[in-house]
Amino acid sequence: MVRTAVALTLMFAALLYGTGFAQEEHAGHGGAKGAAVTAARLQIAASAAFDSRGDLWAASADGGHVVVRRSSDAGKSWSPPRRVNVVAEDIGAEGDARPKIALGKSGEVYVTWTKPLLKPYTGDIRFARSTDGGKTFSAPFTVHTDRQEITHRFDALTVTRDGKIFIAWIDKRDMVAAGTDTKYRGAAVYFAVSDNRGVSFRGDFKLADHSCECCRIALLPRDDGSVLALWRHVFEPNVRDHAMALMHADGRAGTVRRATFDEWAVDVCPHHGPSLAADADGRLHAVWFTQGAKRAGVFYGRLRLSGEGGVDALRHVGGESAAHADLAVSGMRVVVVWKEFDGTRSRLRAMVSDNGGDRWRERDLFATTGASDQPRVLEHGGRFYAFWNTQREGFTTTVLLP
Repeated sequence: MVRTAVALTLMFAALLYGTGFAQEEHAGHGGAKGAAVTAARLQIAASAAFDSRGDLWAASADGGHVVVRRSSDAGKSWSPPRRVNVVAEDIGAEGDARPKIALGKSGEVYVTWTKPLLKPYTGDIRFARSTDGGKTFSAPFTVHTDRQEITHRFDALTVTRDGKIFIAWIDKRDMVAAGTDTKYRGAAVYFAVSDNRGVSFRGDFKLADHSCECCRIALLPRDDGSVLALWRHVFEPNVRDHAMALMHADGRAGTVRRATFDEWAVDVCPHHGPSLAADADGRLHAVWFTQGAKRAGVFYGRLRLSGEGGVDALRHVGGESAAHADLAVSGMRVVVVWKEFDGTRSRLRAMVSDNGGDRWRERDLFATTGASDQPRVLEHGGRFYAFWNTQREGFTTTVLLP
């Protein structure tokens, strides 16, 4: 009980000082009253990705607009921001809710975001694309066919090797349909697929019932054209560990398998999603946060997809205040980044393994005294970069390896 109280105190301190302000973490979880509400909040959440040419792209929010920037020198300098949505609307841009960006092989730029609605905890998943290298964007549209004013939030975006676009999100239509007389655990994970470079989407396809309501979903494209999803699940009766399942382009959903076994029994929303990647041997590497009965903190491990599942090479990441880890893999090299709040500064830290997660070395990368976003680790051409958006310094990109 004492360990849990201390850990939760550290977690909320990290949210308060390391991500912005605690109320913003929950403002993004609630409803909105128009684009003016967005402009009043600190919008520091951003996403980034490399295209096939090595240009780095970043998506973030600016008032009622999603904006993208491009860097041709790995983040040393950036182009002026270009608006994705011409007409202003409210944008979810804090914590695990943020604009997402993904790149196609032919120069396409794909962007998604959550548009909060008037009722608390409700939203729509929005999509826009550019087919001219980010010069112009199509008018945004809502991806899902369900138009109830309910939770459709925490979107995740990826592109498969054959160019199909997968978007997954947290959805509460099944909880609403179950009614007040039936106890429905958490929410659900739904997804949609585009075969035509984002002109339209097929869906809504349900991947799983009983997801956590407010943690990001990790997506990993597979060689066979499917996408593996990892998310925080609500196992019976109320254990918030992680699950994974395959999404197929024809809408089929794979078997839901338990991925982590920490036994975190809690009836709150952690705002703390996982990250997932695969190495050259096909092994699955993940990082996640827990305050479970078995262990507490941020952890790295190799997930077993077959059989009853399990975690190999389990390792505690960072100190007691470590939070919001991300990872990337190239070959057998694995890189994890995270941040820690020491009471004064948020520190960006990393650990590197050259042998698939068996042995590690740690590095301190950067520190800031202002608010900061969740860090991301990116890989392109065998090189790793830590991407971090901070209130004081803006976008920072640190070369990790080689």
